[in-house]
Amino acid sequence: MHHYGTKDRLLAALHESYMRRRLAEAYLMMNRLSSPPEQLAGLLFAFMLYQVHDRDATVAFQREIARLSDHAALSEGLRLRGEYLELVRGILRKGMQSGQLREGDPQLQSLLIMGSAQWAWTWFDPAGPHTAEEVGASLVDIVLGGLLTRPAGVSELADTDGAVLKVVRSCLADAAARPAP
Repeated sequence: MHHYGTKDRLLAALHESYMRRRLAEAYLMMNRLSSPPEQLAGLLFAFMLYQVHDRDATVAFQREIARLSDHAALSEGLRLRGEYLELVRGILRKGMQSGQLREGDPQLQSLLIMGSAQWAWTWFDPAGPHTAEEVGASLVDIVLGGLLTRPAGVSELADTDGAVLKVVRSCLADAAARPAP
């Protein structure tokens, strides 16, 4: 820990690294998924896949974010987190503008979505009865089932054998193969 000076600085550095990886993956997904509902479904699946794909970092990030939220060392991590939230809000806005998603408050919706995903570490067990993909599909179903103007399309978006999850898996693999941003 001598390189970082304190545990809080070490956690802040881990937070920044974590958020840079998540943003790189999210931008890949946005480029590979064409519609706002697909993009949102992709992010929702990714939120749950992080519970197994990068579990230790995800749990550490999700546990410590509240404790470190006002720590000066975390300012860059908070900026990156804000960028991620704005990405989600942008998807929501585009979906509303295109008529694919119901009108609502993207700021509030993004916080509800992120808040539900951020607590998964407290109850999700990678060795439990449901896979991360199954839980992700349920999250897609619940969130997009309430947001889509034509909810009949939610089953395709939530399909664990479908195109959206395949893109998410490829984005996670491709981002992992790249040098850290």
